[in-house]
This record gives sequence, C-alpha cells and structure tokens, in this order.
Amino acid sequence: MDYRIILYIIFGLLPSLTWLSYYLRKDLHPEPKRMILKIFLWGAVITIPVFFVQIGAAYFLGQANISPILTSIIYWFVVISFSEELFKYFVVKIKVINSPHLDEPLDAMLYMVVAALGFAALENILYLFSPVSNMSFDQMMNRTLLISFIRFVGATFLHTLCSAVIGYFLATSFCFEKKRYLLFFSGLIITTLLHGLYDFSIMTLDGYARVAIPVIIILTLAFLVFSGFDKLKKQKGICKIN
Repeated sequence: MDYRIILYIIFGLLPSLTWLSYYLRKDLHPEPKRMILKIFLWGAVITIPVFFVQIGAAYFLGQANISPILTSIIYWFVVISFSEELFKYFVVKIKVINSPHLDEPLDAMLYMVVAALGFAALENILYLFSPVSNMSFDQMMNRTLLISFIRFVGATFLHTLCSAVIGYFLATSFCFEKKRYLLFFSGLIITTLLHGLYDFSIMTLDGYARVAIPVIIILTLAFLVFSGFDKLKKQKGICKIN
C-alpha cells in the first residue's frame, strides 16, 4: 500500500478525533462507545451522497441565467451549507432520535457533533487526496500538516459548532411541542446562514474581510455552543415527542 494513503487517512482523521476527544469530555454521562463509533461512521458515509447532491445542484445552478454574485450566494448558502447541515441532521434523525441512548438533553448536541466529525473526517481525507504531482516527501508532509491544521481550526471546528447549534435547538424543541418545528428550523436556518457566510467570505471576499468575518463567525458559534452545553447540563431530563 502506498504510504501516502496511510498518511492522508491518519492526518485526515486526526482533526476530527482530536475534537471528538474534547467534546466527549463535556458529557457528564458518557455515551456507549459503540454508539459513538456508529454515528461517527454514518457521518462519514453521508458525505458521499452530499457530494453527489452538490455536484448535481452546482451543475443546474451553472445552467441558470443569473448574475455571478447571485450564483455564488446560492452556491455557498444553499448548495454547500444547507445540504451539509441538513444531511448531518439526517444521521441523528434516523439513527438517534428514537434510540434509548438519547436520554438527556446534552445527547442531542453531542450526537450532532459526532455526526459532524465523521462528515468532516472524510471531507478532510478527500481534500488531502487532491491530485498533487512532482512533490518531494518533505513538501508533501508540509502540505499535509498545513491542510490538517487549517481544517482543524477552520472547517472541522465549523462543522462541529454548526451541528452543535442545531443539536441545541433540537434538544430544546423536544420540550415545546407547539414550537417544535419552529425551534428546529430556526436552528437550521441560523447555522445555514453562518456556515454559508463563512464559506462565502473565505472564497469570494478580499482583504481583511476574508479573515475577519470567518473569525467572528467561529467565535459567535463557539459562544452559542458552549452556552448551550451549560444550559442543557442543568436540565435533568429530555422531553421526547413520539
């Protein structure tokens, strides 16, 4: 086996596994390791259909006769951001919501984070496998380490934060039947907008805005997530709706 394959897999997984270790320590009642692994793997698997959905949507968007700026906005906010946040939620919706392992409010946030980390892990590996030729071993290692670090503090962290926010609104929605869908879709819309703005800023803006806006978004999401963790820890049970 080519050593590069092993190297890319290891450094692709490393950012996700590092954040996973951090988030699991915030759970006062640890979830079964088998369930954590299951959701992590399903988060990785869901990356594949998302990839094809994005390719198809991008193709049809490219055929539309609309302005370049509107095309860019739709691409980053809808094709990329919305599809990724929705599919990560589907993992938890299908595999966790009716599971007996969802027995406290914090679990909703935690499992959303685990699904996001699985998603980000495969995404990281695919980025590292991007075709690069005529590179020495030192150059390849430098590139691998740089991409892995950037995605650790950027894309991987962003995925966990966005999914955790959805998880918070999801957990809260269980206790308010009349506002259940309003709460959930509020979380989905908020994370979609912030995720989309993050990507749009990095890929289309210039100057200080290209750095300042993503940093502000990460800090804002981090504040929401850690506040959410603290609030849910104080709740003794979860109000599940059949």
